[in-house]
Amino acid sequence: MQAQPNLLASAVLSALAVMSTAASAQTTVQTAPPQQSQQLQEVVVTASPFANEENAQILTPAKVLAGDELRNKLGNSLGDTLSQELGVSASAFGAGASRPIIRGMEGPRVLMLQNGMPTADVSTVSNDHAVATEAATARQIEILRGPAALLYGSGAIGGLVNVVNDRIPTELVGKPTGQVEARYGTADGQKNTSFSVDGSAGQIGLHVDGNYRDTDNYKIPGNARQGDATSASGRLPNSFTHESSVGVGGSYIADWGHIGASVSSLDDHYGIPTAEKSFIDLHQTRYDIDSLVKEPFAGIESFKFKLGYTDYTHTEKKKDGTADTVFSNRSLQTRWELAHKPLAGWRGNFGIQTDQNNYSALSAVDGSPQLTPRTKSSTFAGFLVEERKFGSVLASAGLRLESVKRRPEGLQDRDFNLFSWSTGALWSFVPGYGLGATYSVAQRAPTVEELYSNGPHESTSTFDIGNSSLQKETSHNIELSLQKTEGLVRWKGNLFQNKVKNYVYGRTNGQVDDAGNADPAGEFLQRFWSQGDATIHGAEVEVSYNLNNEGFSVRGFADTSRGKLDNQGNLPLQPATRYGVDLGWRQGPWASGVRVLRALKQDRLASFESSQTPSYTQLDANLSYTQKLQTMRVTWFALVKNLLNQDIRYSTAVLKDTVPQAGRNLIVGVRTQF
Repeated sequence: MQAQPNLLASAVLSALAVMSTAASAQTTVQTAPPQQSQQLQEVVVTASPFANEENAQILTPAKVLAGDELRNKLGNSLGDTLSQELGVSASAFGAGASRPIIRGMEGPRVLMLQNGMPTADVSTVSNDHAVATEAATARQIEILRGPAALLYGSGAIGGLVNVVNDRIPTELVGKPTGQVEARYGTADGQKNTSFSVDGSAGQIGLHVDGNYRDTDNYKIPGNARQGDATSASGRLPNSFTHESSVGVGGSYIADWGHIGASVSSLDDHYGIPTAEKSFIDLHQTRYDIDSLVKEPFAGIESFKFKLGYTDYTHTEKKKDGTADTVFSNRSLQTRWELAHKPLAGWRGNFGIQTDQNNYSALSAVDGSPQLTPRTKSSTFAGFLVEERKFGSVLASAGLRLESVKRRPEGLQDRDFNLFSWSTGALWSFVPGYGLGATYSVAQRAPTVEELYSNGPHESTSTFDIGNSSLQKETSHNIELSLQKTEGLVRWKGNLFQNKVKNYVYGRTNGQVDDAGNADPAGEFLQRFWSQGDATIHGAEVEVSYNLNNEGFSVRGFADTSRGKLDNQGNLPLQPATRYGVDLGWRQGPWASGVRVLRALKQDRLASFESSQTPSYTQLDANLSYTQKLQTMRVTWFALVKNLLNQDIRYSTAVLKDTVPQAGRNLIVGVRTQF
């Protein structure tokens, strides 16, 4: 295990050397004339290559959750927080583990980022694994759908989610600023406290944040299993969560840019609501470096460097506390990015990204490869994205070249060379109106678990069998959009189609025992990784009036997607068609809102699926009052989720038949900003 620390040290030293040279060069460059001041944009997408506003994206049709909207939608997991966004559903494996699903794409096809760098957890491996980042301490959460997500990984066919917590400061603050929040929930006895504080000392920016969450088994409206009066009722057994996190960071900030570092720790203990009543103990320690040098040399606007080292472990334990399987991932990632000055009218970013992982899923008893062997993976990628105006048309293009190597112990090595590219344009045919089109080709290498799994997975009650001969996925995606982005009334509509060659999916094949032998009464459901060509298409529409302004506001929305294996029926676990409306009112210190979401019955089943997901109506409401106390803003709030106490089951959840979502939940709390 000495290779990782040595590699980390080498990368840090080389980065510091490069930045030191660039900073020295900066002092010899004549100071540029001050630019004319511009009006600050309301929302900036940090994961966008051009830092555009949310509704101005071309290669990045994005949604940004921030401020009161984020706090009102905050859930126990990242998937729960985002599950009602346009085109986004959730895997929902109980309260402790729920991962976002974008346009019917899940797992490794949706990339999870924290401050623009991968979370480096193992949530892509299985639905019962939590995403190792905390939304409660986030300043904003960004959802990127479309080709620009390829800048962060060829595998991000569905898109990406970026949790931004500003743990490494990039600006100096005159006096300490921050936020502290406490909330309590009735459905699960939730006790949640979070805080985030920024300060500065001279040219040093400082940051600290933390979160503590404790919940009991949550209340459910009826029985755990659909149509089974003998199954659990009242509360869902083994749906508890206990989570805590803390992070500190600092940076040196000057006219030439900044350089900083942070360290964070996350501990998560949560139950798996299956008959086995197993639970997971998760721990992650993360180290990050972030830097930016302005105009390091002629023709370059900025140089950015990021480095992340993550030590992740989680242990799956049986009901009596006996350790069963230990999942481990140690990851070192770097990202080098240059933004060049306009060249023949084009402006853009280019760079290099590397990723090295040591991953395993071993027996806690003897260290044998219970599910997957120790596997070293390395990724080296180069990327480029460009943008140019042609009159009323804004055109964009990008590409990514990537090499992926898998090196398992005792099994077949695999190498994948990936080439992904995208092009798009937005035509502003009338001021405030835009017509856009994008086309992209994205390639994804099969993951370690898809290639090499071979053993029982206690938490999901599956016996997973990989296929070391799997080929790379190739996705051809086309998207059309029409939008109105100015005035009190705004709207947008998206149509998309994604044709995927060699789509990797898990096919189930009856019950087996813990050795993988066929047994109708066996504890595990056999699941083996297969490939087939697939097509996913869908539509999204949103219309709003006076959104986020004083007075009355309304928003209507709908989304639908359908995935099929060519000549083999439907893809498994596809999202239901949904539509709904948000009503809001803001006046002085008062703010309130009501959301009604209707999800239709999902009966488009894969050939090996047996149960439909019933329709449901989810009614949520919120009310808040904000007052100023000396230099602080204090907000008292109340939220009600699932006010109708509906039996809600997500068609995208593996445990949809036995794990409903929480019933009526009243959440009260107070938030202080200073």
